[in-house]
Amino acid sequence: MNKHNVSLTISAGRRDQLIRDGRCQIAFSGRSNVGKSSALNRLLGRKSLARVSSSPGKTVTVNFFDLDGACYLVDLPGYGFARRSEAEKRAWSSLTDAYFCRHEDLALVLQLVDLKTGPSKDDRMMISFLREVGIPFVVVATKLDKLNKTNREKNLSALEEEVFPTPVFPFSSLSGEGADRVWSIIENAVEAFSAERNS
Repeated sequence: MNKHNVSLTISAGRRDQLIRDGRCQIAFSGRSNVGKSSALNRLLGRKSLARVSSSPGKTVTVNFFDLDGACYLVDLPGYGFARRSEAEKRAWSSLTDAYFCRHEDLALVLQLVDLKTGPSKDDRMMISFLREVGIPFVVVATKLDKLNKTNREKNLSALEEEVFPTPVFPFSSLSGEGADRVWSIIENAVEAFSAERNS
C-alpha cells in the first residue's frame, strides 16, 4: 500500500451514505479531542488531510479515506463532548450505531485513549462494546509527548493492565513516536482481511 495515495471519499452525515462496498475498513474511534485527525495526518504524512477541528465534537460525520484502493481509513465522530446538544448526541448515536451495526467490512478498530488523562467512562463503554460485539481492536495511547518518562511508564502500565489482553500501542502525533508500529498494525489487518476474503 502506498500511504501517500490517499483521498477523502465522503464525509457521511447520514446512515444511507455509509460505504458498504466490500472493501476493507480500518476505523479510528475515540472521544472528542483525543487526536484522531492528528493521528491520521501523522500516519499518512499529511498536514491537513483529516481536518483538526478547533471545536471538538462539533461535526457529526463518518469520514471515509480511500487508501491506495486497498482499504478505507474511517474517521469516526468523537464521543463524550459535554457541550454537544441533545440533537447532536442523538445524531452521533444514530450514525455510529448504523456504522457498527454492519461491520463485516471492518477489519480493525484503532481505539484511541488519551494517555495523560487515562480512559474515560465513554472509552470504557466503547471498549466493552467492541469486545461484546466481537470487533477486532487495539488501543492506541495518544499524547505520549505530553508526559515525562516516569509518568509515561506509569500511565502505560495502568492502561495495559486495565485493557488486558488487548494490546496497547503508545503514540505521539506531534513527534511521530510509535507511528511505524501503528502503521504496521494497519497493514497487517488489511493483509489478513484480504487473505480471508480470497481464501
